[in-house]
Amino acid sequence: MNLIVDIGNTSTKLAIFDEGRKISLTRIADIESAEIEKVLAAHKIEKAIISSVTTIPSFLTELLSENIPLIHILSYKSLFPFRIEYDTPETLGTDRIAGVAGAFSFFQGQDLLVIDAGTAITYDYLSHGAYRGGNISPGLNTRFRALNSFTGRLPLVTLTEDFTNPGKNTTDSILAGVITGITYEINEYIRTFEKKSTGYKIILTGGDGGFLKDKINHQVAHMPDIVIDGLNYILEYNAV
Repeated sequence: MNLIVDIGNTSTKLAIFDEGRKISLTRIADIESAEIEKVLAAHKIEKAIISSVTTIPSFLTELLSENIPLIHILSYKSLFPFRIEYDTPETLGTDRIAGVAGAFSFFQGQDLLVIDAGTAITYDYLSHGAYRGGNISPGLNTRFRALNSFTGRLPLVTLTEDFTNPGKNTTDSILAGVITGITYEINEYIRTFEKKSTGYKIILTGGDGGFLKDKINHQVAHMPDIVIDGLNYILEYNAV
């Protein structure tokens, strides 16, 4: 069995794979030794991978190393089944490359645009066997917080479908502006990508992917676990 530890900006995902099949996936707010010990007690883990967009807690690597024969910490030095064409691979977010790897594992031979809508929205491209790079934009809640933090009177709003467009009050104006703006942004990225590609696939993931998927005017594959799938794929690729 494989253990996947994906440490994000706001939460951590723990997943168990058994012979390529995902048998469990849990999200926790803070990673603690008790949570990891619980997983280790319930499963016979043979391999594990850690991906983190922040600092990896020292107790985590120590605890896993004591109980699991093979531990892989994802980095730009990991092996990938495609070339990395990025000027600063050491700064490339592990969640971004894992999402691309997951998409590659499902759609080999196709050009890929992976859109990960979370704290940030990332747009990552793979074509002709190479990761070409990508773009980073503020996510939904990041934009809401920015408007509240960097202005004197705009309120902090929470995500909802219930608003007028154009906005008839300040809260609705913020909701309509942020949500419509992001929708236009995603649609234009996809339109530009489609003009340049043949035999392509567009994948939407991330915490806000479910909210945004029905607002996109293009055919996309909504795959909320693509980063987790990619981490398991990378683990197996590096374990050979």
